[in-house]
Amino acid sequence: NIDQFDADFFRFDAQQACITDPQQRLFLECVWEALEVAAIDITAYQGLVGVYAGASQSSYWAHARAGVRAAAGNLLAELIGNDKDYLATQTAYRLNLQGPCLSVQSACSTGLVAVHLACQSLRTGECDLALAGGVNLILAPLAHIALSQMQALSPDGRCKTFDAAADGYGRGEGGGIVLLKRLVDAEQDGDTILAVMQGSAVNHDGPGSGLTVPNKLAQEKLLRQALVNAGMKPTEIAYVEAHGTGTPLGDPIELRALNAVFGHKRTAPLLVGSVKTNIGHLEAAAGIAGFIKTVLALQHEQIPPHLHLHTPTPHFVWDDLTIQVPTHLQPWPAAPLAAGVSSFGISGTNAHVI
Repeated sequence: NIDQFDADFFRFDAQQACITDPQQRLFLECVWEALEVAAIDITAYQGLVGVYAGASQSSYWAHARAGVRAAAGNLLAELIGNDKDYLATQTAYRLNLQGPCLSVQSACSTGLVAVHLACQSLRTGECDLALAGGVNLILAPLAHIALSQMQALSPDGRCKTFDAAADGYGRGEGGGIVLLKRLVDAEQDGDTILAVMQGSAVNHDGPGSGLTVPNKLAQEKLLRQALVNAGMKPTEIAYVEAHGTGTPLGDPIELRALNAVFGHKRTAPLLVGSVKTNIGHLEAAAGIAGFIKTVLALQHEQIPPHLHLHTPTPHFVWDDLTIQVPTHLQPWPAAPLAAGVSSFGISGTNAHVI
């Protein structure tokens, strides 16, 4: 129901609501829901609140220019309502938040990079509460055509991640937000704590076979740096939520990087899955979708099934003692309740959170 929006509640007039990208509107709704779930009255909150978030490219503006929506001819209002630069700042303005406010743009890794930046800001004391996430809606065909031309999309619309039949990804839509606090503050305030972030890292693929081609060595460096920042050993990680788009090139590279970092001296295999097989690739919101899935898995101490895996890719040497992909609901293994989440941008910017 992206055409529905409580404009009055968020202090929009009818015309503003019409010309504002539904990605911004959906994001605002997700932010409010996150605050409600956390039982935080943002109108009375005394600390600094940061916003770190990104959206996919707006495909709504051309539609907003048509007919009655452009009657006032207010190009500035249209720009603010549709440009990616204004996603986070629009949120801060509507909710009167005065902490750091950044619209993050790193393509598919946007949502998880936002989480990383929010945590850095909390650690340095720039804010006391942070909202981090991303949003993606498919409202026009141009990006779909471009991705089809580069053969990035699966003809059947499914992410067959780690399968021999992997032939591209299926696009998904949605938005996600997490509310972050320093652990000591959350404990002192009696908040419900769903998970604790131990550490994270962000890097870039650097020079390689191409800007959009994954780099195994860069991924290994990222994973090792995240472990160092978290103060943890590879064998302490029981599960990794992979980027796992379902491409014949990217999947084996990611598996080899995971195996190189996590695959040695294990007493139990590393379990690896991807939410993209369940809900598609949410692009700018993909990282936050994987993050939320992993928090839910930790809460319930269960790992949900990874779909569409029938014949494991032959481009990776599988060893059930090192890496396994759960294809049915299963209890969390008898190992530390710790997991990693990866998100790699087609831009080359990579993020991993533990």
